[in-house]
Formats: sequence, C-alpha cells, structure tokens
Amino acid sequence: MAGKADWSASGLPTEGTLASVPRIGDIARRDVPTCMPDDPIGDVQERVRRLGADTCVVVNERNVVLGRLRKDGLEADPELSAQLVMEPGPIAYRPNEPAKETAEYLAERGVSNILVTTSDGELVGLFRRDDVLQRSTEKATEGKRS
Repeated sequence: MAGKADWSASGLPTEGTLASVPRIGDIARRDVPTCMPDDPIGDVQERVRRLGADTCVVVNERNVVLGRLRKDGLEADPELSAQLVMEPGPIAYRPNEPAKETAEYLAERGVSNILVTTSDGELVGLFRRDDVLQRSTEKATEGKRS
C-alpha cells in the first residue's frame, strides 16, 4: 500500500509547510537523451550531439533506467550496443528530495548531476546542481527589482 512518501516521491502535488520547497523533480531536466540497450553507440552519439548533452540514459520500453552512458561510453566503437558500454545500475534520487540540500550534497562530493527516477525506476529527468544555483541567482535578482 502506497503512502505519503510514495506519493511525494512520485512527484505528485503536496500540501503543508513543505509544499513550497523546490524539489529535485521540479527542477530536473526532462530533455535528457535516452536510448535502448540494443541501440548502436553511433546512433546514440548523434542523438546526444543534437541535444548538446554529455550523457545518455539507457532505458527499457517502460522508460525504466538500466544504465548511463557518459563520455567514455559515448566515445566507444560506434558499432557496439549501448548495453555493452553503459554504466549499469546508476544511482538515482527520488523527485521529492529538496533541491537546495541535494545540490549542496552533490557539491561537497564533486558531483555535477544525478538521475531522478520514480520509486519504480522510471526516468523523471536529470538534476544538475548548477540549475539550483542559477535558479537561486534569478530569484535574488527578481527580489532586488521588486
């Protein structure tokens, strides 16, 4: 039986005092390139380049995250399949994690981004810690104009 934690972790609306706190699911980029395990790296390279990205998420037909391709994987032999060079089982966070605290945690560890998935492993997007910094700067600038 699903509870409040699953509701929130699925990125569904919440109420109360914490409802206004930005969550990583609110900020995660939805335009992250994806590919299937059998896709040739050559096809994936082109897709990633077109989107101006530096990573590709390997998903199955239900959009469940299976792995991740970073620079080394994307530079592999174009004839190889994504599943042969992907990083299997990448770490993922749930959408309900607080954005600011997560960004600080990532900064302390020198990590620039993380995958965001539902509790069932479905891809929500890619959370970049710099997006939180940019958002905070924009809000501060707006506050000075008011």
